[in-house]
Amino acid sequence: MASLLKKRKPISNARSLEKDSSRAGSGRLDGSLAEPHKYSGEDKGSSSHKGPNNKLETRLETAGQSNMFGDIPVADTIAEALKRLRYVAPTEIQKAVIPLARVGTDVVGQAQTGTGKTSAFGIPLVEFVNPDINKAQALVLVPTRELAAQVANEIGLLGRFKGVKVVAVYGGQSIHRQIALAQKGLHVIVATPGRLLDHMDRGTIRIDEVKFLVLDEADQMLDIGFADAIRTILKFVPRGRQTLLFSATMPQTIRRLARTYLRQPEWVLIGGDSEPVEHVRQIYFEVAERDRYRAIEELLQEPSDVKQALVFRRTKIGVDRLVEYLERRGHNVKSIHSDLSQAQRDSVMRQFKSTKLRILVATNIVARGLDIPAVSHVINYDIPDNLEEYIHRIGRTARLGRTGTAITFVCEWDFEMLDAIKSHVGNQLKAEHLAFYRTVKSP
Repeated sequence: MASLLKKRKPISNARSLEKDSSRAGSGRLDGSLAEPHKYSGEDKGSSSHKGPNNKLETRLETAGQSNMFGDIPVADTIAEALKRLRYVAPTEIQKAVIPLARVGTDVVGQAQTGTGKTSAFGIPLVEFVNPDINKAQALVLVPTRELAAQVANEIGLLGRFKGVKVVAVYGGQSIHRQIALAQKGLHVIVATPGRLLDHMDRGTIRIDEVKFLVLDEADQMLDIGFADAIRTILKFVPRGRQTLLFSATMPQTIRRLARTYLRQPEWVLIGGDSEPVEHVRQIYFEVAERDRYRAIEELLQEPSDVKQALVFRRTKIGVDRLVEYLERRGHNVKSIHSDLSQAQRDSVMRQFKSTKLRILVATNIVARGLDIPAVSHVINYDIPDNLEEYIHRIGRTARLGRTGTAITFVCEWDFEMLDAIKSHVGNQLKAEHLAFYRTVKSP
């Protein structure tokens, strides 16, 4: 294969997608895109739709669908996997997407973190894969290495009783180890765009027979700057593929991406645009920047109140400084950001998931890929830069119906952003006061 690394330009930004009016060889030339509709729980997808994967219906009918996942019939192998995962009933995004994906429909799904999105595309993906064909049949592109590992693990668990082989491909891990795994055979690739291009350049992974494509966390991939990489990768995926795109937000760049690479997609909207996850108690404290160390110390003093916290800082150096301060104060705390090796990040996440680690301080980009079902509190030590980031952050708590608390520090120059957030979430965001700011009145 000719060298892709020599040909491809440095990754720029999401705006480069606007230039791709020719659809980059994807063969999806419809000029229209329907507006998203909010899923009501009644849309099940039309079996009359004939997408690129018509044969999927026949394969499902002969797969032994004697089991039900809520109202969704599933094969014995999927049912057993769901049982092991303790998934009892489908979430709203799963109810909407699975029937559509099964009949070959392209889908644009908008839902917040913690809604069960991975299984929404993971179940039909596993159903689509033929384990007797030892080639890459499905590809999932994700923005971060943490999300790649998480998605690959869940698809692997969903497909284990069917014999589906999944390989996670991302930076920070030995490329030679990934090559060795790929050479043993694979059916599904879960990859970050940059590392996948490296493999394609080496000729160690081929995607020319992929017929099921998922773009997960698409808004985050564009924010990071993967637009050019995505466009290059999609030139090598067959035109007859089925494509599913998921994004927590739906800016114009994502709409252009959908118009360019999907064919007459069905839109699935779970909740409102940039709608906060349910069951999150949202509060904020007005605090001078110089007092923020004191403020977080006050919040963390009582372990029974804050059982486990994910703390957001804007920069890596900010993360390290806060962790250093909290360590000196005797707190059980660690950091996670892109300067850590993959082994270090994996170690930190194992500790946090097992609740051996109480406080995790992270940058926003890294935290987007974290799977943390037990976290009780999210603390915005630095206020988010925009509304979408706020929604993403607080969505790390109250996952899959659990309750949680999101706390935001508002400093001297943060009131414009605070007003923007309050105008969207309304009275869900309530002001509270730190104890050390309370004036003690004389009797």
